[in-house]
Parts: sequence; C-alpha cells; structure tokens
Amino acid sequence: MTPKTSERNFARRIDLTSLQLFVAVCELGSIGKAAEREFIAASAVSKRLSDLEATLGTALLYRHTRGVGVTPAGESLLHHARSVLFSLEKMQGELSEYADGVRGHVRVHASISAIVQFLPEDLGAFIRTHPEVKIDLEEHLSTEVVRAVAEGAADLGICNTGATVTELQTLPYRTDKLVLIVPKGHVLHAHEAIHFEASLDCDQVGLHTNSSIYIAMQQAAAKVGRTMKLRIHVTGLDAMCRMIHNGLGVGVMPQRAFELMHGVGELESIELLDDWATRRINLVARDFSTLPVTARLLVEHLTAEHNANQDT
Repeated sequence: MTPKTSERNFARRIDLTSLQLFVAVCELGSIGKAAEREFIAASAVSKRLSDLEATLGTALLYRHTRGVGVTPAGESLLHHARSVLFSLEKMQGELSEYADGVRGHVRVHASISAIVQFLPEDLGAFIRTHPEVKIDLEEHLSTEVVRAVAEGAADLGICNTGATVTELQTLPYRTDKLVLIVPKGHVLHAHEAIHFEASLDCDQVGLHTNSSIYIAMQQAAAKVGRTMKLRIHVTGLDAMCRMIHNGLGVGVMPQRAFELMHGVGELESIELLDDWATRRINLVARDFSTLPVTARLLVEHLTAEHNANQDT
C-alpha cells in the first residue's frame, strides 16, 4: 500500500461525529457529561470512542471511576481535532454567505501606506459596484504581505515590494512620495526640499524596524556613514504625528498620508530629494491569471485606478 493510499484510507475511517464527541469528552472530563451535552446515549459515546481507539491503534483516554483523562496520544489528537473542527466551522460560515447573497470572497493583505492613502476610496468604489463580493482586508508590513501571498494566506497583496520579489507576479498600483515631517517652525523648514541626510542631526521618530520606510531611512544613513538618532518606534502614522508635534523628533511618512491626517498636531512637511523617497506600490499575486474570478475583478478595478491616475 502506497503512503497516499494509506492516507486516503485513514481519512475514510475517521468520522467527524466521533471527533466531536472525543473533543466534548476531553473538555468535560466525563463520558456521561459529554453525552448529555451532545444529546446522545452515554453507551453510544463510549462505543464511538472505543472504535476510534481501535482505528488509531492506540489508547486515547484513561478511564477511571471519577471520569476520564487524556493520554499523550489523546492530547495530540485533541489538538488536531480542534483544528479540523474549527476549519469546518469557518468553511461553513464562508459558504453560508453565498446563500445570503455573497458571490465571492477576496483575501487582501496591504501595507499601512496603501491602506491610509488609497484603499478606502478604491475599495469603497469596488464594493459599490460589486456589493455581492466580500473583501477581507488585513494590515501588515510589506515584507509580511509578500510572505502571506507566497504562502497562500492572501489572494492579493498591496505594498511597496522593492526589488526583493522574484517568485511572485506584480502589477503597478500607485506611486507615493515620502516627505520629512517636522514640528511647526522647525529650523529645517527654512528649506523647501532637502536630502534625508540633512535630518540626521535631529532625533528621529521611526516606524517599525521591519517597515519599508524605516529600512530605507537606515540604508540612506548608512550610505553617508551616519546612524540615525532614533528616539522612539511607533506602529502607526497618527502616533508618529503626535510624537513629532510633542517634540520627540522628526519623521518620514508618505505625503498623501500626511495630508489626510493634517489635523494631528501643528506640523509641516518638507520634500525629500532622495531617489528612494519616490516609491511604487504594487499589486502582488502568485499568478494573476489563476486568481478566482472575484479577485481578478478587484485587480482589474485597482489597475484601472492606476491607469486613471497616470492619465491625470
């Protein structure tokens, strides 16, 4: 018997009802209590558990007068059984949405820059045109977005990919411009535009160490033989603005994001002349041509937005 044949036979011998009953017995520590909760005779529960042990060829429970305990093999099965039952519940929930009118489900992971600057309007317009499609959107660092797409945890990624993506496909989505944010009246604001190097004498308010913006800042400082005077790391652009407003340093963020949050503190922006300050935000997929129909519809919508912005 080949390994694959053995795996198929094993899957056929395990039934979901027995797994559900096994989990119930483990959680309650009693066959009788599990039988009451699941509305089934205790003898039937006991029989199913014995059959399950026979199928697996190992004892799953210690039976004693006060109830039952779980053997090491039972602990392992309990972990996997819970995972299987959770996946089935999730599948049922997603499939039930189709009965309620949902006709598609797209998993999207995106960077904070894409989410703050562009996606609210673009996804809003898509949903108004395709109200039957459900979009699950999660915010992650660009490196994590790329990893999620590569591993199949997301259908579509939207982020700054840099030059590191080789095994995935990309399409252009938007271009953004990074600027230096300083408190109102800061000495650097006497200049309309500067290179990032000019800010290195100032304390810096940085994003997460693995964010694409922070990595670019580090590389720019290293290129001129300097290090950043990092005062604090923050996880969001609004937090960065508040820290800068209160005198903790200066920071770098996308210009459009700053304009959208302009009411957060008395701040000013300065254009950065560095090449890396102009960035391309891409759509990322393992293979755009094999995406589900609804995901391809979303890609078409987002690339149309890109083309429209190129024309304006």
